[in-house]
Amino acid sequence: MRGTTLQKLAELQKNPANVRNICILAHVDHGKTTLADALVASNGIISQKMAGKLRYMDSREDEQIRGITMKSSAISLFFNKDSSDYLINLIDSPGHVDFSSEVSTAVRLCDGAIVLVDVVEGVSPQTHAVLRQAWLENIRPILVLNKLDRLITELKMTPLEAHLHLQQILEQVNAITGELFTSEILEKTSSKNEEKPTSPKTTPSENRVYDWSAGFEDTDDSHLYFSPDQNNVIFASALDGWGFGIDHFAELYSTKLGIKVDVLRKTLWGDFYLSMKHKRIMNGAQGKGKKPLFVQFVLENLWSVYDAVCIKRDKEMTEKIVKALHLKIPPRDARHNDPKVQLQAICSQWLPVSTAVLAVVCEKLPSPLDIQAERTKKLMCSRARQFDSLPQDTQNLKHDFLACSPSPDSPVIVFISKMFPVEKKHLPSNRQRPLTMEEISSRRDEARLRHKQNIASLNGVAEENAPNITHSAALTVPDANHQDEQDHVFVAFARIFSGTIKKGQKLYVLGPKHDPAKAVKEMAGGTVIDDTSTVEDLSSNKHITSFVVKDLYLFMGRELEALDEIPAGNVLGIGGLEEHVLKSATLSSTVACPAFTDMNFEASPIVKVALEPQHPGDMSKLVKGMKLLNQADPCVEIMVQETGEHVIVTAGEVHLKRCVDDLRERYGKLELSVSEPIVPFRETIIPPPTVDMVNESIHDQKMMTVKLDDGDEVTEILGNGLVEMKTANRMCTIRIRALPLPEGISALLEAHGELIKTLDRCTLTEKGDLQGAGKLSGETVKVLQEFKRTLTQAFQEAGKEWENAVNEIWCFGPRRQGPNVLLNRVSEYHRPSVWSCLNRDAPTVDEHAQLWDHDNSVVSGFQLATLQGPLCEEPMMGVCFAVEQWDNDLKTESKNVTLAAGSDNLDAGGSVNLYSDQKTSKNSSCVTADEKHNEIHTENESTDTKVHSQSQSSIGSNTASVSNFAQSRKEAYGPFSGQLMSCVKEACRKAFQSQPQRLMAAMYSCVIQVPADALGKMYAVLGKRNGRILQEDMREGSQVFSITAVLPVVESFGFAEEIRKRTSGLASPQLTFSHWEVVDVDPFWVPTTEEEYMHFGDKADSDNQARIYMNNVRRRKGLKVDEKIVEHAEKQRTLTKNK
Repeated sequence: MRGTTLQKLAELQKNPANVRNICILAHVDHGKTTLADALVASNGIISQKMAGKLRYMDSREDEQIRGITMKSSAISLFFNKDSSDYLINLIDSPGHVDFSSEVSTAVRLCDGAIVLVDVVEGVSPQTHAVLRQAWLENIRPILVLNKLDRLITELKMTPLEAHLHLQQILEQVNAITGELFTSEILEKTSSKNEEKPTSPKTTPSENRVYDWSAGFEDTDDSHLYFSPDQNNVIFASALDGWGFGIDHFAELYSTKLGIKVDVLRKTLWGDFYLSMKHKRIMNGAQGKGKKPLFVQFVLENLWSVYDAVCIKRDKEMTEKIVKALHLKIPPRDARHNDPKVQLQAICSQWLPVSTAVLAVVCEKLPSPLDIQAERTKKLMCSRARQFDSLPQDTQNLKHDFLACSPSPDSPVIVFISKMFPVEKKHLPSNRQRPLTMEEISSRRDEARLRHKQNIASLNGVAEENAPNITHSAALTVPDANHQDEQDHVFVAFARIFSGTIKKGQKLYVLGPKHDPAKAVKEMAGGTVIDDTSTVEDLSSNKHITSFVVKDLYLFMGRELEALDEIPAGNVLGIGGLEEHVLKSATLSSTVACPAFTDMNFEASPIVKVALEPQHPGDMSKLVKGMKLLNQADPCVEIMVQETGEHVIVTAGEVHLKRCVDDLRERYGKLELSVSEPIVPFRETIIPPPTVDMVNESIHDQKMMTVKLDDGDEVTEILGNGLVEMKTANRMCTIRIRALPLPEGISALLEAHGELIKTLDRCTLTEKGDLQGAGKLSGETVKVLQEFKRTLTQAFQEAGKEWENAVNEIWCFGPRRQGPNVLLNRVSEYHRPSVWSCLNRDAPTVDEHAQLWDHDNSVVSGFQLATLQGPLCEEPMMGVCFAVEQWDNDLKTESKNVTLAAGSDNLDAGGSVNLYSDQKTSKNSSCVTADEKHNEIHTENESTDTKVHSQSQSSIGSNTASVSNFAQSRKEAYGPFSGQLMSCVKEACRKAFQSQPQRLMAAMYSCVIQVPADALGKMYAVLGKRNGRILQEDMREGSQVFSITAVLPVVESFGFAEEIRKRTSGLASPQLTFSHWEVVDVDPFWVPTTEEEYMHFGDKADSDNQARIYMNNVRRRKGLKVDEKIVEHAEKQRTLTKNK
């Protein structure tokens, strides 16, 4: 039975000082949901005996089947500490890497976190991830070292060994926190050093030495680390129902030993021991061979209980322990044959884990009133914008954030982190409720009337109203089709930061691109927000909709409780927002409120599949279902490709299966055909290799060039990646060289994609004005300057040919922010620098720097080329294209061309010269046909700038014919900007093909925990799928190995299932996207040297992994695939058959 009522919880919401918004974070299978069960059982919602077995917070069927959490869910709990009542809003989050986006949605709504670590598995990859997410969101964590029982029952450790093991785990967790703290301090110190004015005597090129230790001396980091003596560490076994902190035993032994509680708090954990001779606590237990206090007073007692109950099953000893601890064990549990039941009954009363955890939560984790000013700024203003640049009304909202006031005068500010589906039958309005006395009396009368009618009908006396009752009963049957279409609604998962939200209240829904300054000005000018507009009506100029609050909910795990109003500082659910919110949004009663910054997602979607209904008539259901799935899942991406395929992109294989199941069973309710996973690749070039496929030097060998089909006659490959190409009308010549970017630079560009995107927004117009430079915050400018400095240093380290490359950067690609670079090496073209916006004081450009005409055409051609490479039309990566020549080609190939009167054909004897008009700009890069003044020569002249007066008279009659010829060429080839764009694109592709080409595969980082006897089978599965082992670590005190490997994403499908089958479930991998890696085989390789012919044969028909990948992608995209099906269709003859 529940220990509190809805009215009590609603009353506690009004006191934000006693509210705690917390989430549980951990690696998968470290015990989050089991601990949540124990906390839920403390409120009487479920039985204590079912804690850890029921998995109450996992409401989905597939969650119960797989045994992992797939979504974050919340529940409100009551806790009393020191005669004060607290409201704990608890959010249970997933631990699987595929659902890390759900962790981000939970962390954004909380002020504190409970981080769990399995003491046997130790610090795992997802432990790093959740600690980093908590740090980025500025929330305070506490640590729970879970599954201590496994040290006793599985690893058979002694109390002293367990103490050392726990110390090591604590040091590892603190090391992660130290890294996060150090990186932040170094970043802040670097920014301060940049703000200091430099001496006029020093030059920027001189080396400057900074005192990096200054930032650490000024900052107190003692409260950041986990230490039992600070009471922010809990030792627990959630499955057995026990847990404790240092304070519990400090208070217990202070009365027995006569030592102050504060002294025991500081000495129970650490290298301290009790000297019975001096009756004092001394330091140096390990050096003197003494038992530490934690071992002597805490762990040995726990080991004794487990030894008596589980290992030896000593009933007499168990009874003595129960009496000594003054416990009351039910006779049924005491006589139970399962020792685990007896252990749980004893430990859950002696050291209840719920009391230990919730007491520390109330004491150590902050309330909504304690929100930090730094976190408020991060929520209100992105890193790319300065907080001071926001309107004054918006800046004033910071005080409302910090006050967290529920008063009616405070503006309502709500953030929605996700939308999640709820079946209509689970809504409070549709839930069965207890009947009132009037309803019971009414139903009794109806039952008596029906009974009377039945008796009358049996006697042959049918009453008139009998058919009516039957008919009315038939009318109450719901329409099955209508029920199937609308069997669920979306509820917003949100938190209110200021004010009080009430039913019937009108609020604004602010989109992610909402600009408060512009909105305030429009509202002052009389603009009215249309109440009927929805999220589909949003446009580039409209980012606000309005709605009336219909339903407010309090989360109770699998249930929802309806409320009329909810004050600031609480987690809540909001109904009726399906038409206004797609994934996340900000709600406010004022348009001056900015849209909250984007959440930090650790895992990006990478696994892509195409979907189609098995019955073509269900296509509308599929489209509707995909829209609902996109709204319900914060990580999934939905798109329709150019081929018409409907594609979803997910974070991993488990996430993909869940999304497909949701489409089939919940959102679309149709039969689906799912394609094979579409894995992205990248295309790149590398420096010419120095050894061949058999590791023989090819420095002096003549390599064979593979020619691809090319019908373009104006392309000329000049060698070393240099290509010269003319536009279709022969009026412009462009020369482009393809070079492989150094590996470090490519990784640097990929890691700073958002910075490059910010830099691109500050581009130059043709007038030379800077757009958006004034809106950049000082911090963003400093980060961009640091990025430029790092990039300059990386180019200088790469060699002399890259020394001035940073200042030559034309643009980045693809999509203007990718890891490819276009360089301007045209000697006469002084283009404005892409770094011009970094000079905030005077954002001007060089007076000699101007944009040529059709500059955007060159950029667009580069973007198209890098978006679809020549191998299999995948994006390029790590490629540099340098434009070395861009000029007019005013001479045609033939010098003598004559035009016959009235004929459209050119004879071989004449020549055509096209001259630039005198009014044409000198800065023009190329001259189009309609800008030319055409003249025909009868003599072979080399002059390109003027026409001899003697020839004017001889050609006057043919001027009209040439004009018609130029006009026909313009119509044939289209606008010149399109011709130049196509020319640049093809030139980049040909230059790319003239260099050694390679594919790049997406790689997973794979962490596997496997015992020693299953290592061989695990290696076999990894080798079969082209995996590579990076690291092997054996855990101290066990036979379990921690293997770190890399695995191609394209080979990862079915990997987890196969490795579990081969190792009988002993190995379970955790896959996270790591990096892109070059497949070091030429897709077009053929044997060329004598050694290669001897090793591979004439056909070289062994598997070329790069070619297999390339052909699979080309086949999927419908591109041409060069492969031989049958080479010799002859029946093989053997000597036996010839006889």
